[in-house]
Amino acid sequence: MPDEEQLEDMELLAEKVFEPLRTYISEPIQIDSFFRSKEVNAKVGGASNSQHCLGQAMDIKATPNASYTTADLFEFIKEKLVFDQLIWERGNSKNPDWVHVSYSPTHNRNEVLRSFVDKGNTKYMPYQ
Repeated sequence: MPDEEQLEDMELLAEKVFEPLRTYISEPIQIDSFFRSKEVNAKVGGASNSQHCLGQAMDIKATPNASYTTADLFEFIKEKLVFDQLIWERGNSKNPDWVHVSYSPTHNRNEVLRSFVDKGNTKYMPYQ
């Protein structure tokens, strides 16, 4: 269970990123991951410093049969919202498999990345 500070950060992420995105899309958005305890994070192979463990990150994608794409979610966040990190996770040049987005209560870098798998390891590069 998240503690009080983690809950506050989750609420802030929802207020600053998820709700404006949901309002724009006007359809359900699938959340695959939000808060993770350190134990759950380790089991899913998350980074030891993952913002998911702070309640500051979520992984989202288009729902099945949606009229929008996961790429649409990424582009709206990138162009219209303040965030800490935004990652086009795997996928291809037209659509990511999912979008990772984080929001910090103290400092948002607006860092945009793309992840890919190289020899079984996830790597990150600047999004272009």
